[in-house]
This record gives sequence, structure tokens and C-alpha cells, in this order.
Amino acid sequence: MAIPSFQKRILLRPRCESDAEALYPTMSHPDSMRFWSRAPFTSIPELRNYFTPEEASGWKTWAIVKANSPSDTAIGFVAAGIRRKGVTEIGYLIAREQLSQGYGREAVAMLLDDLFAQGQRRIVADVDPENRASVALLTALGFKLEGHLRAEWETHIGIRDSLIYGLLVEDWKTSAAEVEKR
Repeated sequence: MAIPSFQKRILLRPRCESDAEALYPTMSHPDSMRFWSRAPFTSIPELRNYFTPEEASGWKTWAIVKANSPSDTAIGFVAAGIRRKGVTEIGYLIAREQLSQGYGREAVAMLLDDLFAQGQRRIVADVDPENRASVALLTALGFKLEGHLRAEWETHIGIRDSLIYGLLVEDWKTSAAEVEKR
């Protein structure tokens, strides 16, 4: 199901295998994949396989597409995985050439609106401490740093710490009300 954008700059639609072609330049790049738990992808077929239906994983993923574009080309994606009743973890990726344009913030905000409307009470994100762009995005949306887990993940770049950010539905409602006043 597509989640409409309040600004109409982007739309979210279910991510599909064919999005691999558009996102491969980013997901094969070492800088873009530095803070992922896996190494960069080495082929489009490998990425296509990663993009196959997610029923078994418990995660749902939506491609980010420009609302005014004649194509349906993915410029990134957002994902949500149920952790337990009322608690969802999120993740996101923006194509390298689309960074610093606000698409990630807008897409994550749309996802948060939808998740909270579905009855979630808490959203969490797990971030590498050196991933400054992701930390900035989360804090701009009202997430609070809730924990620092030392030596939490074994990744392709070694053992990494993890920062846990959280956002409660009450905080999101307050933040959204403040934005509407402006």
C-alpha cells in the first residue's frame, strides 16, 4: 500500500526485485554500505535476491519514489520490522545521488505517521555511532538516544558499537503539533 506524502515530493510503494537495478550503485558502494551489518553487494542478481518478498523476515519495505517523476524509479527505501506488540524497528537507505535533499527525513516521517496510526506505541532504530547522517535524521525527527551497546555487532568492518534511538507515540504527536503551528 502506498503511503501518501504530505509534501507530495515523494511517495512510498512496496519495494520489489526490480528496484535492485536503481539501487545497486548505492548498495554496491563501500561508503554507502559502511554502517550496514553486511558488505556491499557484488552483483545486481545478488541484490535482487535480497529484495525478494520478506514474509519470512517479519520486515516490510517500501521504495521511495519521487512524486512528480514520470518514472517509478526507487531513490531509496524505508523498512519496518515488528519487534513485539506495539514496538517496531525501522531502517532506511537513500541513493547516493539523492542524499542531502530531505528525502530520507520525509520518507521516515511518512513511515512514522503510518506506524503510529496503526497503533504502534514505540519506534526504535539501531545506528552505528559513527553514522552521523543517520543520527542527525533521527534526532531531527524527535528520536531520543536510549542506549549505547558496546561491541554489539560483528560486521564486515569489524566489531561495532550500536546506538539505540527510540520515539514514543506521544513524542511524535507533540512534535507533529509543533510543526503544524509554524
